[in-house]
Amino acid sequence: MPEKKPLTYADSGVDIEAGNRAVEMMKKTVSSTHRPGVLTGIGGFGALFALDIAKYTAPVLVSGTDGVGTKLRIAFMLNKHDTIGIDVVAMCVNDILTLGAEPLFFLDYLAVGRLEPAKVTDIVSGVAGGCRQAGCALIGGETAEMPDFYGAGEYDIAGFAVGVVDKPKIIDPSAIAPGDVLIGLPSSGLHSNGYSLARKVLLDRGEHRMDREHPALGRTLGEELLSPTRIYVKTVLPLLDKLLVKGIAHITGGGLLENIPRILPAGTAARLDTGAWDTPAVFGIIAREGPVERAEMFRVFNMGIGLVLAVAAKQAGDVMSELKSFGEEGCVIGEVISGDGKVYLD
Repeated sequence: MPEKKPLTYADSGVDIEAGNRAVEMMKKTVSSTHRPGVLTGIGGFGALFALDIAKYTAPVLVSGTDGVGTKLRIAFMLNKHDTIGIDVVAMCVNDILTLGAEPLFFLDYLAVGRLEPAKVTDIVSGVAGGCRQAGCALIGGETAEMPDFYGAGEYDIAGFAVGVVDKPKIIDPSAIAPGDVLIGLPSSGLHSNGYSLARKVLLDRGEHRMDREHPALGRTLGEELLSPTRIYVKTVLPLLDKLLVKGIAHITGGGLLENIPRILPAGTAARLDTGAWDTPAVFGIIAREGPVERAEMFRVFNMGIGLVLAVAAKQAGDVMSELKSFGEEGCVIGEVISGDGKVYLD
């Protein structure tokens, strides 16, 4: 029987040297996100962050985790990977923001079929860019090479954010009451939700090309679908310091119809004036070409509103002025009413 050739990890599809190169390539990008409190760089078995306890009277840590979903398919199709990391940060930090938390640090988990250092660096550069937008440090992460588990060129990414809020400033939506005003902050498009339906309409049923400019969009369909999720941290945190916000809904999977009820106390409902804001053209295209019924559109997509703030009617003007001072084009999109916890569309 012939003697078998000794196997290496590389023979099984895992390239340790490529992993080392990827770490070296991303070090400068990661260090650009550091903020006070970071005690360690990447490469260790764990990451250290010192909480400034003098800044808070009763600090409470707030955590959140999320991924990007099938928006990744668009990145694969276009072979463009430098913005998808912004999405994974946005999904996490916007979630913890709804509780009033300032994001402190972020960790990512990236699983690939074959580790390509340049591609990994592109992905992590997006994560770092999102962290800079949110003011948090990219403090650590994991890159796992998993041959035969993901197809050629495929990967998955998830993120984990940790923030802090003073206990007296935790946003408790139980104070929301009929007569309160709902202020919407615009999205940049689909954000990171509803892509399974969007792809079915636009790519499976439709005859659209990703690289061709769409007249209704003013850019290519690929650019529209890869537009990064907005990060609202630096716009909203100043409002929270002034205690002007009673509740925040991040409009993710489930759209406006499912996410606003998550902050409504028992005995209340919401009425939205759907003509109060400009709905991005991509949603109209999906609705027409699906076709997708109106209620389903509002249940799946954000429809142009990425974050909803519930505020007292007498403070709505102050909130709008504050938002405008930060360059944010918020608008009143509805009100809280007595009811059964649902959202009603006008």
